[in-house]
Amino acid sequence: MLPRVALFLKRSLVGYLVIASFVLGFISAFPAESRAMFLPSNLTASERQEDLAKIQPLLESKIIRQRLTDLGLNQQEVSSRLAQLSDQEIHDVASKIDTLHAGGDVLGTIVVLLVIAILVVVLLQLTGHKVIVTK
Repeated sequence: MLPRVALFLKRSLVGYLVIASFVLGFISAFPAESRAMFLPSNLTASERQEDLAKIQPLLESKIIRQRLTDLGLNQQEVSSRLAQLSDQEIHDVASKIDTLHAGGDVLGTIVVLLVIAILVVVLLQLTGHKVIVTK
């Protein structure tokens, strides 16, 4: 009877770890920071200028300029399309610039990889397998 209980516990632990790793992976796929706030319906002209001043250096960077050129847009077309945006749209873009991650969410990826590695080690221990690394 004791081996059956041990087998049941091992299977339960493995099932729990698999589900936990999927849940952690799912949670790390979404941004960690979110905020809710009221936004004014009308932005003033000075706020629009501040937002444009924040967006403009980004559009003038070499990488962004090259990508826009690859998409078939020149500097005049980008400026005209930027002028067509509403105050609210420009404010949204300017506020999202600060939250951009250059390389994505690296921390979430590292956490998921560590959880998977730990899960593999636990599974190997539970099944009685041994990993021997030789040169």
